[in-house]
Amino acid sequence: MKRALSLLALLLVLLAAAAGWYVYSKQPSRQGQVQLQHLEGSVTVRYDERGIPHVRAGNEIDLYRALGYVQAQDRLFQMEIMRRLSRGELAEVLGPKLLDTDKLFRSLRIRERAESYVAALDKESAAWKALQAYLDGINQYQDTHAAPIEFDVLGIAKRPFTAQDSVSVAGYMAYSFAAAFRTEPLLTYVRDQLGNDYLNIFDLDWQPKGVLAQQHSSAPVLSNADWQDLNAIARLSQQALAEHGLPQLEGSNAWVVAGSRTKSGKPLLAGDPHIRFSTPSVWYEAQLSAPGFELYGHYQALVPFAFLGHNLDFGWSLTMFQNDDLDLIAEKVNPDNANQVWYHGKWVDLINSEHQIAVKGQAPVTLTLRQSPHGPIINDVLGASAGKTPIAMWWAFLDTQNPILEGFYQLNRADTLAKARAASAKVQAPGLNIVWANAKGDIGWWAAAQLPKRPAGVKPGFILDGSSNQADKDGFYPFSANPQEENPARGYIVSANFQPLSPTGLEIPGYYNLADRGQQLNLQLSDKNFKWDLDNTQALQLGTTTGYGQRLLAPLLPVLREVVSDPQERQWLDQLSAWKGDYPLESTSATLFNQFLFNLADGALHDELGDSFFDTLLSTRVIDAALPRLAANPDSVWWDNRDTLGKESRADVVKAAWHASIAHLKTTLGADATQWQWGKAHTLTHGHPLGTQKPLERIFNVGPFEAPGSHEVPNNLSAKIGPAPWPVTYGPSTRRIIDFADPAHGLTINPIGQSGVPFDAHYQDQAEAYIEGVYHQAHFSEEEVSANTRSTLKLLPAH
Repeated sequence: MKRALSLLALLLVLLAAAAGWYVYSKQPSRQGQVQLQHLEGSVTVRYDERGIPHVRAGNEIDLYRALGYVQAQDRLFQMEIMRRLSRGELAEVLGPKLLDTDKLFRSLRIRERAESYVAALDKESAAWKALQAYLDGINQYQDTHAAPIEFDVLGIAKRPFTAQDSVSVAGYMAYSFAAAFRTEPLLTYVRDQLGNDYLNIFDLDWQPKGVLAQQHSSAPVLSNADWQDLNAIARLSQQALAEHGLPQLEGSNAWVVAGSRTKSGKPLLAGDPHIRFSTPSVWYEAQLSAPGFELYGHYQALVPFAFLGHNLDFGWSLTMFQNDDLDLIAEKVNPDNANQVWYHGKWVDLINSEHQIAVKGQAPVTLTLRQSPHGPIINDVLGASAGKTPIAMWWAFLDTQNPILEGFYQLNRADTLAKARAASAKVQAPGLNIVWANAKGDIGWWAAAQLPKRPAGVKPGFILDGSSNQADKDGFYPFSANPQEENPARGYIVSANFQPLSPTGLEIPGYYNLADRGQQLNLQLSDKNFKWDLDNTQALQLGTTTGYGQRLLAPLLPVLREVVSDPQERQWLDQLSAWKGDYPLESTSATLFNQFLFNLADGALHDELGDSFFDTLLSTRVIDAALPRLAANPDSVWWDNRDTLGKESRADVVKAAWHASIAHLKTTLGADATQWQWGKAHTLTHGHPLGTQKPLERIFNVGPFEAPGSHEVPNNLSAKIGPAPWPVTYGPSTRRIIDFADPAHGLTINPIGQSGVPFDAHYQDQAEAYIEGVYHQAHFSEEEVSANTRSTLKLLPAH
């Protein structure tokens, strides 16, 4: 028995040692010396206490090769999974459940656009040479090191990363902006199947009436099968973006204050792009230094140029423009030839192509895709079950030159207004707001996108008629017509995804956020007697108050006072009436309002839309505008329940929503309402692509954490409208503040950690600080980088 126990103990020790060695073999190497091919000179990489690399090289090409190498150490799996998603190759490693997602991304034609994009690039440009060096650094790391744990779990074979992969990832990011996929089918369904009276709550009174079914007698009329198609595509689009632990760009805050309005007398820049939370987080921080170039930047997977950055002379942040750069177009099919559609007065052949999709554990699947003169046919992803009407997609990412890599290469070096403006003009898709400042005192903002010239009167918020000229594009407007400001007299600029105004009065269709978040920021920034610094800017960035809740409740509180009679419930209603629209962790009114918001939407809208379209509505931005308008209109047609014989009023729906809210909160959070605290119901878990499977979530996911804030407050930790509890889906992907009186001491934070390698010290070392609103100082000067260096890696030329 003793011998057997001894052998068992030895076996357990050996297994533990093997597991420890296995995990150790996957960890980044942040000290010592490594030889790299193609380096001209040695490169020094110093890592600080947060695992941020400070990279110093003798020239730019060595600098970017080193960046690729060190970023691959921390983020190789992120690079792999991002390129697979964008190129429709997930099923090969994740199995048949990802086949529909792959079909969707193949239908977007990102792969083909990446090929043509790369073929057209100037191979002698500095940006191209930098990209090639960066990719070479990634590939050298991959070729010489053990594969990440995720590669072993999923059976991923190593293969080189290419420029086409980088462009494909940019295409995914552009697509993640495109709310049209979810919104246009929904709005067209409401208009054509329910009627124009139902459109009023969406603030679309200026939209044309019945384009597909009414305006053109020869236009295609969508059948029930077509509507099922469109909603299936809308839901597939949302699932592809939401369910795989990958970043999706959602919104953002950015503002810049001129020196006349700051305590230091120099511009102050703040920014926090709102992106779906994931593990690892979207941004990779690094300081790059070479003769003539210095930048502290935030980088995305497979892109060597910082999308956010600053140095001692200038800096910038981004928000999403949210212009509508994607049109859905219903094609009219030749009844005698299913492969022809009516285009400019004649029948035109569709272009067909076959694609092979590898599927783990199964034979490859053949996908036949078609393309009309308007663009790819997107409902081909549904195969034989698709309806009879082909739906084409026009997308600016496919139809613009879009020198976005060159644009960001130049923006990384833009120390004057003129240079920043010229760089911004090269960003054409996706649309981005670039908010910029320099130490000389200039501030600026450019809405960067190439805006298409659509025919007069066409409103692309609905599906367009391909048999008419509605979907035609007569070129693009000049960059000077884009919304923009430089050194405005008011002394500040705020960008928060609300609809911007063109200097020419140009109408710019888009899926913009409500003005509430921007108004909350503007309210404080517009106070001329207030001087801004790092401390009060942090408080503004972490704000949890919005006017949205009070605005929605104002017309409903008198109704609630009429229908709520229980004394305890009257007390809760009084608390809700006094609520200031804020979302701290301890608030119970925030919890009650959020639950009531869902039950109100469910009671008023669900019966008309059905399960699928109602769920789609909750994933769009138009729901935010719809609910306050609905609440304010007692005569809205939405109040009546189509499933009953009687006619329901606003009071009936409000009463039912209130009682349903109370019942759900008691069931979910307990009968004691003092325990309905926002932080207990509103939590953040950073999900990893493998964290959807038990028990892997214990290894790969980070959280949960009680989360303050909410949708459309400055600290925009957002959850989908729905019943409690509310898992946070997106929010500030970093928080940055730079005072250009002292830009070497800018503030930053990562939502979880710099590293994407499980069990690494920097995998989740910032997660608690982030949710608590803590900022870290970015080390910039040589003295501070040296003082805070924890380890040094030397990259040497291979001989």
